[in-house]
Formats: sequence, C-alpha cells, structure tokens
Amino acid sequence: MAHIKLPEFEDMTPAIQEKAKPILEKTGKLGDIFKLLAIDEKVYFATDTMVQKYLLDETTLSYDIKESIALLISLENGCKMCVNVHKTIAKMLGMSEERIEEVLNGVDGMNSSKAEKALLNFCIRASQKDNYKMLKKEIDTLKELGWSDVQVIEAVAITGYFNYINTLSNVFGLE
Repeated sequence: MAHIKLPEFEDMTPAIQEKAKPILEKTGKLGDIFKLLAIDEKVYFATDTMVQKYLLDETTLSYDIKESIALLISLENGCKMCVNVHKTIAKMLGMSEERIEEVLNGVDGMNSSKAEKALLNFCIRASQKDNYKMLKKEIDTLKELGWSDVQVIEAVAITGYFNYINTLSNVFGLE
C-alpha cells in the first residue's frame, strides 16, 4: 500500500483525466504510479512527455534495447513494481518471454552482441550514485562498437528516467 493517499480517477484534474482515460479504458485500471503522478499536474505531464519521447516513440534505439534498459535499471534499483510493469510492456512491444528472462538474469548471460552488452552495462554503471566518475574512454568504447552519440545520449536519458521513476515508486511504496 502506498505511503500517501493516491487520488482516484474522479479526483484528478480534467487535463489529467483526458490523458489517463485511454489507459483506463485499455487496461481497466490506473496503476499506482499514474495516481501518484496525478497529485501534481506539472509532474504528471513532464513524466508523460518523457515516457512518450523515450519509450513509446520510435527512436534510434530499438524497443528491445529500451525495454532491456528499463528492466535492468529497475532491477538494479530494487523497484519490483517497475520490473513487473515493464515485463508486461516488453511483451506488448514484442519481446519474448525467454528474452525478458534472459535480461532479468543479467547482461553477461544474455544472448546479445558485444556492442549491446557494452551499452547495457554502461547504462547500469550510469545509473549508479558514483556515475560522476565515468570517463570519456567509456563513451569512446561504445562509439568504437558502433553506437552513435545520439544512441548513447538516448540510452543515458532512459537510464536517468528509470532512476527517477524507480525513486518515486520506491519512496512512496507503490505496488
């Protein structure tokens, strides 16, 4: 149970209701994270924009890689809610059950290219508290493996997004 009272759909602002209604109609419920975000309209819409632009829109990274980052960072941050939500989203975006389990067992055991493993390990490293110690040569290594500047920035932005959303979920005890 959440550590604070979460609003129900009827208690949300009309602007949030309009944005949340398709989710409610499609799934039959709003998850706790949507309810938490709905407490503050600015936070809700800023977060919704990040979700749309980083995760749902087609970008330079495949959905497989984006969802792998989501799962790995959420796992790293101990956010059970986000891991469970992204297992479902990953399936909806075409990841197989086997691939999801592979990701959840860690990068080293994944049946992926050296380049993909390097990017995912880089994201895990970037998610940590001492990420300020990361070096240019780590980015250069990714570029030597074929990742563009845009792809590296996108991967780190997704990593940062999951640090953010995992923090909200964990601090407020969301399920």
